Amino acid sequence: MGKAEKDWKLELTAEQYKVLRECETERPFSGKLLYNKERGMYVCAGCRNKLFSSETKFDSGSGWPSFWDKVSEDSIETKTDRSHGMTRTEVTCKKCGGHLGHVFNDGPDPTGLRYCINSVALDFKNQED
Repeated sequence: MGKAEKDWKLELTAEQYKVLRECETERPFSGKLLYNKERGMYVCAGCRNKLFSSETKFDSGSGWPSFWDKVSEDSIETKTDRSHGMTRTEVTCKKCGGHLGHVFNDGPDPTGLRYCINSVALDFKNQED
């Protein structure tokens, strides 16, 4: 059984709740992790599930952190999103179901994917040397 919405509201900031639980989108170029160049792991802000490695992050110019691959099959799930008058592929955390962003087929090699992820939906863990 998943966590109750009242518990999510207590644990997340208002902005995190809007994005992770209500599928909203942060303003482009506003996220704290957009320009992060440190080495490490991007994890879900809701449950700490490992999502993306810094080694797959790239500057897409879109205004949101972008990655060309997920960490593992246990990281994310995708589903069709027909909101806002368009059809896109939504990306959610496989562990807690939190909305992360969308994935597009205009990314770099080797996958050709661009996971366009809300910065507020992520936390960053520095790589330990």
